[in-house]
Amino acid sequence: MNHRRGIRSLCRAALAVTALSLSSSLLAAEEVKIGFLVKQAEEPWFQTEWAFAEKAGKDRGFTVIKIAVPDGEKTLSAIDSLAANGAKGFVICPPDVALGPAIVAKAKLNGLKVIAVDDRFVDANGKFMEDVPYLGMAAFEVGQKQGAAMAAEAKNRGWEWKDTYAVINTYNELDTGKKRTDGSVDALKKAGMPEDHILYSALKTLDVPGSMDATNSALVKLPGEAKNLIIGGMNDNTVLGGVRATESAGFKAANVIGIGINGTDAIGELKKADSGFFGSMLPSPHIEGYKTAEMMYEWITTGKEPPKYTAMDEVTLITRENFKQELEKIGLWN
Repeated sequence: MNHRRGIRSLCRAALAVTALSLSSSLLAAEEVKIGFLVKQAEEPWFQTEWAFAEKAGKDRGFTVIKIAVPDGEKTLSAIDSLAANGAKGFVICPPDVALGPAIVAKAKLNGLKVIAVDDRFVDANGKFMEDVPYLGMAAFEVGQKQGAAMAAEAKNRGWEWKDTYAVINTYNELDTGKKRTDGSVDALKKAGMPEDHILYSALKTLDVPGSMDATNSALVKLPGEAKNLIIGGMNDNTVLGGVRATESAGFKAANVIGIGINGTDAIGELKKADSGFFGSMLPSPHIEGYKTAEMMYEWITTGKEPPKYTAMDEVTLITRENFKQELEKIGLWN
């Protein structure tokens, strides 16, 4: 009898230990914290990534610590802050891709895992840091879709290439930006636009004023027969500024086709009834925010390291006709 009671006691103790272990595991899962650092927190793109990273946290049971990192000093300080707050890893779109080695070193010093999103880290030699997991847009392919959409709209309007020119605002210092504009030009050439009808203008800043300045410098080089204009750039703002420049130069909206990339920065312009800004290629910031946060959570809790490179080329052309519906689908319109 005593022997049986002893066995029963051991079983109860084992069950108690198991229950305690399970409880601790669940608690640990609930307390997982990850950082999500972005370079321009005021931009709708990054706000969307944050929102869907938090949704992943609610779905999977982890906490997202959101931090804006507009420069290198704030970036490195944020990594220390994450570690102090109990985070085990972070997702980051850095303010400067050349900060990659410093970010990785700081992460290792604090015992944090790191995933790059949107912009890929480069080392001291300008080479991609392929050992850091990365998820972002398939830049060249998305640029091709942008260029194809501009060419298709030109055809839809009955434009002839002989009196149609393109101004492409470039920012080759950022690999992602260069690939987008390279892809766009590739598609325009394949659609039949003569190479000498494509004008390039280097951007100094990636905002509307900067792209206005860049486009203005290109417009003065246009020949007299230039009747119609296509405006391209790596994102919405670099195209929006270009469109503003055409307005100042006297081009009517009907003679301008500007298509950006990102979508979320173009909402105000698409609300206007008449503008040379025709549309934008809307990628998937909601998917990128959710997926990278989920990848980090899995890496922390199961040890499953994310793929070293994940490229997404899913984009939707949003115009005045469909932008509300498309934004509603991802929770960006209410």
